[in-house]
Amino acid sequence: MRRVAIGLAVAMVSAGLLTGCGGRRDTPQSDTGGEVTCEVDSDTRVGIATGNSTGVYFALGNAYADQISQATGGKVKATAAETGASVQNIQQLVAGTYQVAFSLADTAADAVLGNAGFDGKKQPVQALSRLYPNYTQVIVRTGADIESVADLRGKRVSTGSPKSGTEVIAQRILQAAGLNPDNDIEAQRLDLTKTVDGMKDGSIDAMFFSGGLPTPGITDLLTSANGKVRFLDIPELTGSMHAVNSVYEEGTIPATVYGLSADVKTIVVPNLLLVRDDLDANLACVLTRTLFDRKPQLEQANSAAKGISRDSATITAPVPLHRGAAYALTK
Repeated sequence: MRRVAIGLAVAMVSAGLLTGCGGRRDTPQSDTGGEVTCEVDSDTRVGIATGNSTGVYFALGNAYADQISQATGGKVKATAAETGASVQNIQQLVAGTYQVAFSLADTAADAVLGNAGFDGKKQPVQALSRLYPNYTQVIVRTGADIESVADLRGKRVSTGSPKSGTEVIAQRILQAAGLNPDNDIEAQRLDLTKTVDGMKDGSIDAMFFSGGLPTPGITDLLTSANGKVRFLDIPELTGSMHAVNSVYEEGTIPATVYGLSADVKTIVVPNLLLVRDDLDANLACVLTRTLFDRKPQLEQANSAAKGISRDSATITAPVPLHRGAAYALTK
């Protein structure tokens, strides 16, 4: 009987049915639909899905986790994890592995509509806030004879981590340029760290990365391979990309960000901070308030956080804004 009782207790802890010391829950409670007070009664653990370790998601995600824990006096203990980014983040968010996830807006839109890699299954996710814009950064080796995206035919190209927002955008840009991502390039599905290494040693001819400015890994590449790599301008593909998803817009990477000789014309897409649609509304409110109350601290972690604004925070369509976030942003 004792073995049975112990086994049952272990199973209940694994399922999140028993709390730990001090009443701490492994996962937040589901939303009850009651009044939002923006107060969390019980200690709660929150996992945040970010992205590659040398990207902005990771830098800001860790800073955000620290600020959540500090702002709540440890009542909400948040931790950030390195992931493959957007698509994987949403999948693991829905599965309950994480409670908060960074995502590109185009991938999040695909998720709620059941498009692209989500195979017609609408995902139960909502937004806490719109974040800063991501810039599509297309970089090529100077000796690879590449003047446009169309010139990537037959080249060794890193399209980003599998199931990442970068991969989604890279494949769409290649298609917009008349290339088949599966057959016309030698696709290298690598995370940012391995991609940068490949660009440095010459095993990769070109790379895509969608990230905030500055992206630490890109800064490292441009510093280490000074003169051996350069950005591609891709504004001519904006129209085709906008036709695929209205969130794609033309944007500019200022020369001052990476110490370039000229600005880079590229394609931008917003980021969203996502949660499951059934996340407790009070916790969602606390998480959203912390995002804006502690914005100066996030800016210290990476200047991309300067692009987070209350004025645009609620512009998340077609991804619905979580009711707890809506309360935080309007009260």
